[in-house]
Amino acid sequence: MHKKLQVSTTINGEPVDFLCEPRETLLECLRDTIGLTGTKEGCADGNCGACTVIMDGRVVTSCLVLGVEAQGAEITTIEGIAKGNKLHPLQQSFLENAALQCGICTPGFIVAAKALLDEIPHPTEEQARFWLANNLCRCTGYDKIIRAVLQAAEMNTAEVQG
Repeated sequence: MHKKLQVSTTINGEPVDFLCEPRETLLECLRDTIGLTGTKEGCADGNCGACTVIMDGRVVTSCLVLGVEAQGAEITTIEGIAKGNKLHPLQQSFLENAALQCGICTPGFIVAAKALLDEIPHPTEEQARFWLANNLCRCTGYDKIIRAVLQAAEMNTAEVQG
């Protein structure tokens, strides 16, 4: 058994301290240690994007990041996207466009799309498809997801202007 290490980080704007073994992934720490189960495990080898989080402003697959690498980092998970009971425009748009079915890929898509809209507030369809190319969906199909992201970009604009 390995010695557990203490990690101090910020998750969804809140300071968080947790213990983890050096071999544990950030995904395991988020789900099993911290209790943030919104981030899903799809493939466990970085190919599907279901476990996508934002770490220090970068999109990462949390199954490929060690928990100890979160030391001092700022992390946003799906739980940090909404503001209290108010859905983020992306979440609202995913619902309105039926851009989800089984839900395994949905958190990763929403987190990755949030990073896209933070970087490019008004992406073209091509930019959205390129940005989300690392996220896989086996149920819904990508057109509804892309429509939802583009609609959320419009909703974001309306919220800022209105």
